[in-house]
Amino acid sequence: MSWQSALACWYLRRQFRPQTLKPTINVEKARALTAKRAWSPRVPGGWRLRESYGPGDWPLQGEWIERADGVSTSGNCPTVLYCHGGGYYFCSPRTHRSLVFGLAVRANAPIFSLDYHLAPEHRFPAALDDATAAYRQLIANGTPPESIVIAGDSAGGGLALATVVALRDAGDPLPAGCLLFSPWTDLAAAGATIRTNDGLDPMFSGAAIARAAQVYLGDTPATHPYASPVYADLQGLPPLFIMAGSTEVLLDDSQRVADKACAAGVDCELDVWKKMPHVWPLFTPFIPEGGRALDRAAAFVRRVTSATSGRGTAAQPSRVTSIA
Repeated sequence: MSWQSALACWYLRRQFRPQTLKPTINVEKARALTAKRAWSPRVPGGWRLRESYGPGDWPLQGEWIERADGVSTSGNCPTVLYCHGGGYYFCSPRTHRSLVFGLAVRANAPIFSLDYHLAPEHRFPAALDDATAAYRQLIANGTPPESIVIAGDSAGGGLALATVVALRDAGDPLPAGCLLFSPWTDLAAAGATIRTNDGLDPMFSGAAIARAAQVYLGDTPATHPYASPVYADLQGLPPLFIMAGSTEVLLDDSQRVADKACAAGVDCELDVWKKMPHVWPLFTPFIPEGGRALDRAAAFVRRVTSATSGRGTAAQPSRVTSIA
């Protein structure tokens, strides 16, 4: 663990975790604090940021990070549909630019970062409806499904996985893969690490998870497979790549998905990083582990979207890698 990561954990424990110990969630305060503290990196050289918030051939809200010369948008180069985290009730594409920009450059892939509708104004399944619509719009605009990776972090990671499950159930052509950073896949908060990592996680208390879930769920059962994809049938899904920190209260949300994917014959790899905070690639470029994680994520994007990736061949077993 680098000193930069140790400093980030110290900061989160002092500034963020106390908010999760409170008995109620103040949605407006969470949004205001995030907007105030959000750091937005410069657009990488040779790339452009194109915000999409109006009518036209791309009616959905969000923003594109793409090569300025248009090279990465041609042929079967990878394209990533990204779903940001934030408990389904705060954050935005802007708050997640450090991760998204870093992934785009490393994978040489344009990324559409979706600004999906937030709860409690728009409860389940509003975010899922937006994500499935964005994927279908990509295909309608000529992007081959085998060149698309759906990715996300935290709540956005759960949303990304739920989107793939919903697309499979609807009979849509599936993307090449699904990339998940510290995904929140169990809104019932039934994972063992909700308790065993409570106090170890520098960002969240275990009790905060179920409270946050109610903001999004409303009257929807917490075990609904499109809200909590850990309860979904994972058979027939494309390759999955998951990363989580060893001390996260949500670690079990990743471990159980990996176990179910393995049992269903899905190619799935889970990286467990020692003592990393929740969605540590967000701290790129300040912590070296963030860049290393994005390097591995970009390699996955390139692998599953390459012409020689072997889609349609026998699935590989689930693999768990422990990274110091």
